[in-house]
Amino acid sequence: MRSENTPFVGGPLDGRVLPVLVGMTGQPPKTYEVPVPDAGGGPPVRHVYRRVPGRVGRLGLPHGWRYEYDPEGKSSGDGPKWPWRKRR
Repeated sequence: MRSENTPFVGGPLDGRVLPVLVGMTGQPPKTYEVPVPDAGGGPPVRHVYRRVPGRVGRLGLPHGWRYEYDPEGKSSGDGPKWPWRKRR
C-alpha cells in the first residue's frame, strides 16, 4: 500500500508529519484516531483528528491533506448518513 506524509495540527501530535496509508482513491482516511494508554491501567484515551484540505492552489483545488485535532473526539463510526434513512 502507498503512504503519504501528512501534517498534524493541534493536540498531542501538533507539528508532526507522519506517513498515513492512503486508500484506492489516493486519499487518506477521513478520521485518524490515536490511542494513548492510561497510566493507571484503565481504558486508553483516544485522540481524534479530522482530515481537512491542505493548502489551496491557484485554481481553488486542494493540494494534499492535513489532519486537525478534534477536541470533542467523536469518531464517525456511524457510517454514511443517507437522506432516506430515519434516525432512531
